Amino acid sequence: MVEGFVTYLVGRGYRLTTRSGKNSTVYSYIKAITDVCDWEGISLETLEDRIVEIVPRYDVGGPNEDLGSKSHRTVINALKRFKEFVQSR
Repeated sequence: MVEGFVTYLVGRGYRLTTRSGKNSTVYSYIKAITDVCDWEGISLETLEDRIVEIVPRYDVGGPNEDLGSKSHRTVINALKRFKEFVQSR
């Protein structure tokens, strides 16, 4: 599933690496999704099944907004892209 999400992101113009060769947005989003799974105590498959209910919890006004706002909102943005990926399948 991670590979599919990576392919989805790259297909939408997100980059794997910066010009200097460092990990870029795609890797940040994968890390953020993994962190959410850890925080929630769930697997990636469970996140896929519950993504619609989890996204609002990490968005503005949700109980986990502080976590969603980490790294300039990388976490919530990653969750939203993952939701789009899941719904596109």
